Amino acid sequence: MKPYDLSQPLNQEAPFWPFYPPFKVHYFKRKIEHGVNAQYIETSNHMGTHLDAPRHFVTNGRTIDQIPLDWLYGDGVIVDLSDAMDELDIFTPKMIEERVEVREGDILIIHTGWHNYAQFGDSPDEVKYIHRHPGPHYEICDWLLEKKIHIWGVDMVSTDHLPIGRFLGKGGLEHWQKVRAQCEDKFGADQIDVLFPDSAYQLTHNALFPHDCIHVENMGGQIAAPELQNKRMTIGIFPWLFKGGEAAFCRAVAFVEE
Repeated sequence: MKPYDLSQPLNQEAPFWPFYPPFKVHYFKRKIEHGVNAQYIETSNHMGTHLDAPRHFVTNGRTIDQIPLDWLYGDGVIVDLSDAMDELDIFTPKMIEERVEVREGDILIIHTGWHNYAQFGDSPDEVKYIHRHPGPHYEICDWLLEKKIHIWGVDMVSTDHLPIGRFLGKGGLEHWQKVRAQCEDKFGADQIDVLFPDSAYQLTHNALFPHDCIHVENMGGQIAAPELQNKRMTIGIFPWLFKGGEAAFCRAVAFVEE
């Protein structure tokens, strides 16, 4: 089996979720003084390639350490939608199934090409990566539950589309206005409430986590390798055993039989 890394690098330069604290790292021991190098980090759980547990949105939901090990490794597919995705585009279950067979219980990874705009991508653009990423139509939630999928992942900052209104806090209004205007130009002002109803806000979190359907965000690495596109393979999502964790950094790996 040949492994392919599907993870983004993470350090203090990685983009952080708006209004979340950034990643901080420093040495508190150095070889020249202490005989050893040792670092200290301070961060939220929602940076870099990370797995959200149900506890992130469900008060009594499973935590990272309670996720069954056999959910984290097994059969799955990577579907390549990168040729069809531009800023704020929408993808549907139909688009996925036209390109690859998704079976019950699969680990599903969606390659949109958006990892290229992350800090360590080929064309880094932090504003584009965070504010103008594509996303699924809200009907994907029912489809994922019908497929009995426990874990799916995207090479974007979020599995939800809905950038509209996401950043209404201090300093966010300017971005919201620009994204709203771009969406109205793209889809038509009369379609905004149809495509992005209030009931669908953060739906991939609110509707799926209570059913133990969770996701990996900020995937990347070798996700665009030609030999992975629209193929079945073995996929592993490996978070650290975080007792009580509502999310955890993880290493995501595809294993392809040689």
